[in-house]
Amino acid sequence: MASADDFVKGSVLPNGVAVITLDRPKALNAMNLDMDLKYKSFLDEWETDPNVKCVLVEGSSSRAFSAGMDIKGVVAEIQKNKNTPLVQKVFAAEYSLICKISEYKKPYISFMDGVTMGFGIGLSGHGRYRIITEKTLLAMPENGIGLFPDVGFAYIAAQSPGEGSVGAYLGITGNRISTPADALYVGLGTHFVPSGNQGLLKEELLSATFSEDPHHDLQAILAKHSSTPESEPRLKLLLPRIISTFGANKSVKEIMEELEQHSQSADTTVSQWATEALSGIKKGAPFSLVLTQKYFSKVASARGNHGNELSKLNGVMKSEYRIALRASLRSDFAEGVRVVLVDKDQNPKWNPPSLEEVETSEVEVLFEPLGSEAEELCV
Repeated sequence: MASADDFVKGSVLPNGVAVITLDRPKALNAMNLDMDLKYKSFLDEWETDPNVKCVLVEGSSSRAFSAGMDIKGVVAEIQKNKNTPLVQKVFAAEYSLICKISEYKKPYISFMDGVTMGFGIGLSGHGRYRIITEKTLLAMPENGIGLFPDVGFAYIAAQSPGEGSVGAYLGITGNRISTPADALYVGLGTHFVPSGNQGLLKEELLSATFSEDPHHDLQAILAKHSSTPESEPRLKLLLPRIISTFGANKSVKEIMEELEQHSQSADTTVSQWATEALSGIKKGAPFSLVLTQKYFSKVASARGNHGNELSKLNGVMKSEYRIALRASLRSDFAEGVRVVLVDKDQNPKWNPPSLEEVETSEVEVLFEPLGSEAEELCV
């Protein structure tokens, strides 16, 4: 049976470039607990190895960097035993890995070619250099499986245009970004390298001679191979609508009402965007939608306020750990996985079934310290 050693491969080249290759193509490089631990063990080892100049992470094919967490196995364990230790182990491994990546002491380069969703964004979006191609497909669709957009995406979202409005739009709707221009505009990508040129970029990285300042060397190599997308970012054109709809503490119900109005716009760009956004929201569990809106609002308003723990990624991950442990035990999570990944019948029975029936107090409880339930996340 294949193990994490087969799925997460690590090597150090003579010039000091260390490479992690995710090689589980049938599952679009979805990450399980053993893979998380193997990935982190490489980063831990290489951070203190003087021979390692930088780290490059990639998928084994252009279909996917990583489609996220391998959630079917987690749900199966929860259904067998609601108190399974696997839930804490998986979220602790993922979230501590995200913190490690964001604070990594050496240059960290992600090749985000193909599907990059959920924890795939966690593994790439917090690194220093984020290389996207025209095949990159980005999304945070967790509301549709009854969870919430985690992996520190709320922290990335808070720094997005419109004082976090664009990120809130992506988190609440789960809608995809499929153009390089939008990926760069949102801040998920730092460089656009057409997929046909990525091989040349990798070749140069693996043969370069690095100085005492590998960041400087890398920036020169990336500048040489990167391009400017041909189109303007669609999300930039829509920014005023996105701010008015998803900005400043609007409830999900208010967001939907405003989108209904925009969907009638004579401007087809606006009407199409609003229709797609509504469609995305309607796929989400009502409880997850309310939770996501409140959570992203909290993180966006904390930005720049250094006294607020949600202004730092470590604080965000500690908060997400509390939310994730509790949200994953709600019936919506198992139901969402059934609907999207198992039976695929697109007919969820959410609990509660409507936004009107979501109790704000039940959402707020998810943010509370863990107390006797579990140890807090140690990052």
